[in-house]
Amino acid sequence: MQAVMEATRTTVRDLVRNETPARLRLWSALVVLAATALLIATSLVMARVQDQVRIIGREAAPQAATAADLYFTLSDMDAQVTRLLLTGDADALAGTRVDAQGQYQARSRQIDADLQRFLTTAAGEGERSVALDLLDGLTAYHQRVGRTTTAAAEAAGGQATGKLAADALGYYTQATNILHLRLLPAAQQLRVAATARLDQAYADKRAGEATGYTLAVLFGGSLLTLLVFLQIWMARRFRRSWNPALLAATALSLVLTLASMIVLGSQAGRMSSARSDDLNPYLALSRLRAVGYDAAADTSRYLVSANLAFYKDDFTAKSDCLAAANPVAVHKCGPGIAELAGSDALQRWQAYQRDHEKVVALADAGRSDGAVEALTGIRRGDAAFDFAYFDAAVGAVTDVRKQGFDRALSGAERTLRGWVVIPIVVLGLVVLLVPIGVRRRLAEYR
Repeated sequence: MQAVMEATRTTVRDLVRNETPARLRLWSALVVLAATALLIATSLVMARVQDQVRIIGREAAPQAATAADLYFTLSDMDAQVTRLLLTGDADALAGTRVDAQGQYQARSRQIDADLQRFLTTAAGEGERSVALDLLDGLTAYHQRVGRTTTAAAEAAGGQATGKLAADALGYYTQATNILHLRLLPAAQQLRVAATARLDQAYADKRAGEATGYTLAVLFGGSLLTLLVFLQIWMARRFRRSWNPALLAATALSLVLTLASMIVLGSQAGRMSSARSDDLNPYLALSRLRAVGYDAAADTSRYLVSANLAFYKDDFTAKSDCLAAANPVAVHKCGPGIAELAGSDALQRWQAYQRDHEKVVALADAGRSDGAVEALTGIRRGDAAFDFAYFDAAVGAVTDVRKQGFDRALSGAERTLRGWVVIPIVVLGLVVLLVPIGVRRRLAEYR
């Protein structure tokens, strides 16, 4: 132990004594240490940022999209139930009945898949608990829907088209209550939790980028300063021209420092734009699309509930949200469909609003057959056609937003690719060039 300490003291004395070889070794060692520090810092920061981009693109954003899709799918599932009940046993509406049944089953499977996906990716026990409770609530909802359809079938022939028997209406009301009081609030909780996780992932990435900039300036600046100082000192001390090896090391260090900062800034710009221009509008459109399906279901609910005024008022509130019709709606729901999907989508929704008013007017006049026909018809001016036309416009923009985010994510990943290894290669060369640059000067003292 004493021998080791004595050797250490001797080495330190040799390095710091005021002699040219010792000073040359000291400055060379400091350059190598600075290069090593920059190497470690840059590689670790780039690895961290790569991991954070992966978390955003492969975990947090898909989870937020799944939560938004879940809310939309629940709304459409209930809308299909209402369509199914509207058709009764009328032969003329057999096609609508079969389509509604198929869509209801497809949406049910999609909800199960979304919940299973959420359970496998949820970060906290609270989210898993909400997802499990939603699964239980979904089972209760399907039970009420089954009892509704059974009771409606038993009363077939004695009820007008679009009307439910009292017991069927009771079960249906229970099903819609489960949807609006249990399932949709739970889906909203999952959406809020997923959005919060996405926000945190972006905040963590910004912190990683800030650390990267700081370390690049600190260690990169220190390395460049030491390299420049070493070359000036050698030029004066040995009265020779600039050292090619040290010039190359300086150039490599400068390029790496600037390139690392440019790469961090480039991927940060891509990911930030992807979020503001594509991901946030995509999530908002998914929410508004769900509101649209729920509003359209209110038109059907108005008929099957024997003209219950609540559903007419509920439609008006949801329609105001979609159209951003007043400051209260904007405060409650955020941007409207025109801002997110364009004026054409808004015009298509306004066409459906007119169809809704026509259906309600026919129902209020006691013309339930005409109301059902206006609601389920497939010609322009019929509610089913105009809603499908509106949904196609919103769906097209939603798909474009999702594709835009996916492209930006791929671009950010390509920008960062290889940047864990690049600092090792470049600064490894710097570490090799330093002794090459000073070797001949040290040889003069042997």
